Amino acid sequence: MAITKETQIGKIEVVGKYKSVQVRTDTVVMEDNEELSRKYHRHSLAPDADISAEHSEVQAVCNAVWTDEVKANYETFKAEQQENM
Repeated sequence: MAITKETQIGKIEVVGKYKSVQVRTDTVVMEDNEELSRKYHRHSLAPDADISAEHSEVQAVCNAVWTDEVKANYETFKAEQQENM
């Protein structure tokens, strides 16, 4: 009877005007190749996020969608939000 626990990237989604990347991480507990439980954790990343600690799949998606134009537009948006406060 071997019980194992592993973390998997369950879903990566790109949403919105500024290409926020939403990540669902699944924590799976297995016993003898039969799934006992699965829990989900979600987090999102904005174009100015430090992605160095993210899974390589997440980094690849971020690097693909966060073009220089997207990053510049996001920085402009943030600056405008600060001005309006």
